[in-house]
Amino acid sequence: MKVIERYIFMKGLLTFIATLSGTMAIVWVTQVLPRLDLVTSNGQSAGNFMYLASLILPSVVPEVLPFAVAITVAQTFASMNTDSELAIINASGASRWVVVKPILILAALASLTSFVFANVVDPYSKLEFRRLLADARADLISVVVQEGSFRQIEKGLFIQIGERLPGGDFGGVFLADSRQEDVDFIYYAKKGSVVEQGDDKTLVMNDGVVQRKASNGDVSVIRFDSYAFDLSVFAAKSGDGSMYAKDRDLLYLLDPDPSDSAFQKKPQEFRAILHRRLAEWLYPVVFALIGLAVAADAKSHREGRIHPLVTTLTLALFVRWLGFFTGNQAQTSPLFVPLIYAVPLVASAIPIWFIATNRTMELPVTWADSLMSWLRRIADRMAFLRIRGGTEPGQGQAS
Repeated sequence: MKVIERYIFMKGLLTFIATLSGTMAIVWVTQVLPRLDLVTSNGQSAGNFMYLASLILPSVVPEVLPFAVAITVAQTFASMNTDSELAIINASGASRWVVVKPILILAALASLTSFVFANVVDPYSKLEFRRLLADARADLISVVVQEGSFRQIEKGLFIQIGERLPGGDFGGVFLADSRQEDVDFIYYAKKGSVVEQGDDKTLVMNDGVVQRKASNGDVSVIRFDSYAFDLSVFAAKSGDGSMYAKDRDLLYLLDPDPSDSAFQKKPQEFRAILHRRLAEWLYPVVFALIGLAVAADAKSHREGRIHPLVTTLTLALFVRWLGFFTGNQAQTSPLFVPLIYAVPLVASAIPIWFIATNRTMELPVTWADSLMSWLRRIADRMAFLRIRGGTEPGQGQAS
């Protein structure tokens, strides 16, 4: 690359890193906060929680990357235009390709990163996330439950352990199960232990009683010498058996297992997710082209125009909304599948035409003027109501 191309590339790269880092941090925090109960209810350590939280990042990257590119392009060229750098480049006789090339290289790298994360890293992270959740739930009794405290395993199922005995056994096991609508069970055993056989885990209670209370008030009590309570069902709820099309990698989507229950129920969803994976990684390049068509021209500061960042993000949000809409509709209707590819292709062709013809793609200034005028009218009305004590125009004050 030429010196000016390297300069634009490095300037854009630094802006991209800063933008991506800030955006990722905000989105990541909003995704992590609802999962704090993994620490409080399942007794996981801070290290395990941070590892679980890091597994959320790969699903965020493909969604954030295109907008980070759009913000980078618009902000980079807006800054260069403010410093008159774009005007100097144009005056030097350099072709527009000098400005376009480094941005397209940056966008292409972002697109490749998005492809790898969406099709390789994210499916693996989701599988690992489910496995860790399964282990956390299965180990709830043997590791997490504290002596003398009630803990909820799942909705309607509570357990209390009186004490921990040598060898890992429990003394005084109390279990309340109200998951069934018409009947409640209460188990009490003098001793208990967790028995592992492969991936299966069972709570074995010895020398105890089980009380069964029906909805009509009938109560029955049965004494038992040994009773086994299956814990593997809790692991299964977080395991591979509930994986959906969005959790699968690209190779699986290309050739799904015909015996997969999720595929048998919704085969069109698997096809739609496959086509989305093959098309959506292009959006960083699409948004870069939009930003180039909007902001890559030198403009006078005296011209009335909407800020390039506002225009770029408005167009990018509209294009991404079309992508989400067609992708969601394709999960139920095959007719929308071609539109999954049409949206990024058409959204790329339009800014390419603007760039090739040396035109600037921007929103009409009248739109901004109309919006500001509407906001001023609202502000004036609110100020008038405050002055008149909350009365509408034309209404008199109460005497």
